[in-house]
Amino acid sequence: MVDIGRRARKAARTLALTSDDQRRQALKSAAQAIRDDVEAILAANAEDVAEARTGGRIEAFIDRLQLTPARVEAIAQAVELVADLPDPVGRVLATFERPNGLIIERVAVPLGVIGVIFESRPNVTADAGSLCVKAGNAAVLRAGSESFRSATRLVAAIRSGLESAGLPADAVQLVPVRDREAVGLLLGGLDGNIDVIVPRGGKGLVARVQAEARVPVFAHLDGICHVFVHHAADIDMARKVVLNAKLRRTGICGAAETLLIDKAAEGTHLAPLVIALLEAGCEVRGDASTQGVDPRVKVATEEDWSTEYEDAIISVRVVDDLTAAIDHIETYGSHHTDSIITQDKEAAARFQREVDSAIVAHNASTQFADGGEFGFGAEIGIATGRMHARGPVGVEQLTSFKYRIHGNGQTRP
Repeated sequence: MVDIGRRARKAARTLALTSDDQRRQALKSAAQAIRDDVEAILAANAEDVAEARTGGRIEAFIDRLQLTPARVEAIAQAVELVADLPDPVGRVLATFERPNGLIIERVAVPLGVIGVIFESRPNVTADAGSLCVKAGNAAVLRAGSESFRSATRLVAAIRSGLESAGLPADAVQLVPVRDREAVGLLLGGLDGNIDVIVPRGGKGLVARVQAEARVPVFAHLDGICHVFVHHAADIDMARKVVLNAKLRRTGICGAAETLLIDKAAEGTHLAPLVIALLEAGCEVRGDASTQGVDPRVKVATEEDWSTEYEDAIISVRVVDDLTAAIDHIETYGSHHTDSIITQDKEAAARFQREVDSAIVAHNASTQFADGGEFGFGAEIGIATGRMHARGPVGVEQLTSFKYRIHGNGQTRP
């Protein structure tokens, strides 16, 4: 493991000095290598799927794990999409001149070596590797044991593509064992060779990473997302957004888990929204006001307000006003994604200013919490911390910066 870290550091130093054209060509070659190796990738994946079925994994898990020719092609296309993104390295972020004549520039540079720990989705292998390379970083990938064979073949194809373009294959490495001890070593930083850890998976994985990592972590633990329907909300818009935010995909971190209704809109908005959710097959757990709408509404407990259901279940509460909605989100939310539905621009501006979440939306679904929807091409994950990477973590967030000072013989008195 330490040797993997050392080789990654060496590759990162080489990669940091490459041009965008070189990195773009390397990723294009990697995408083609994935296409060329499709049969071997599918064969490896079939073994992973068979093992998962034998182990009693549910069908939803199998679906996340399973590859098809179309899915492999989608993986290759995603790598090409990342390749064609604007170069995040070398951007001049700021320039200023000091009274003594010094010109100071803040310039984007790669982070270095990024450790990515993920679970069952094989496409994360290519997403993470390509995003890191595009931003001039080396990647050390630790796949979940269930997708180990699939990830091994995908990484082999990516490394082949990198080498064919003249870049070091060690820019993307896969931890070659399933042993959980390898995760602990990765979290320890591999003798100072890991600069950032990105976990992508369930709460158990993320919690362990956040508890044990000795290097910075880009991650989120919970996705407790809210939609607040203000009294100035258009009811048709509110219905459309709420249904999408909750039910488009219930298992993703951007799915809404709690619906808050402004008390001033209780008589006009509560019943239509609750009934729409129930008729769409969503279980509703509500406060006393919400329970009065329909006998199918179940009682919401204190625990419900801080629960990420990852299912077709939503908690609903009537709150006194905008201030109460913001207070509820601050008390129970996870600083991930929250949305207000209103035609009142001042109320929306206050909500977006005061809600301390990575993503705060106005008249839009919380399910836009996605790097692809932000135009990032792809994401390595979503971060809810307060470091420079917050929200979807794409290629720009996988850079740091340094200062370049231009002088003309200045000395400090």
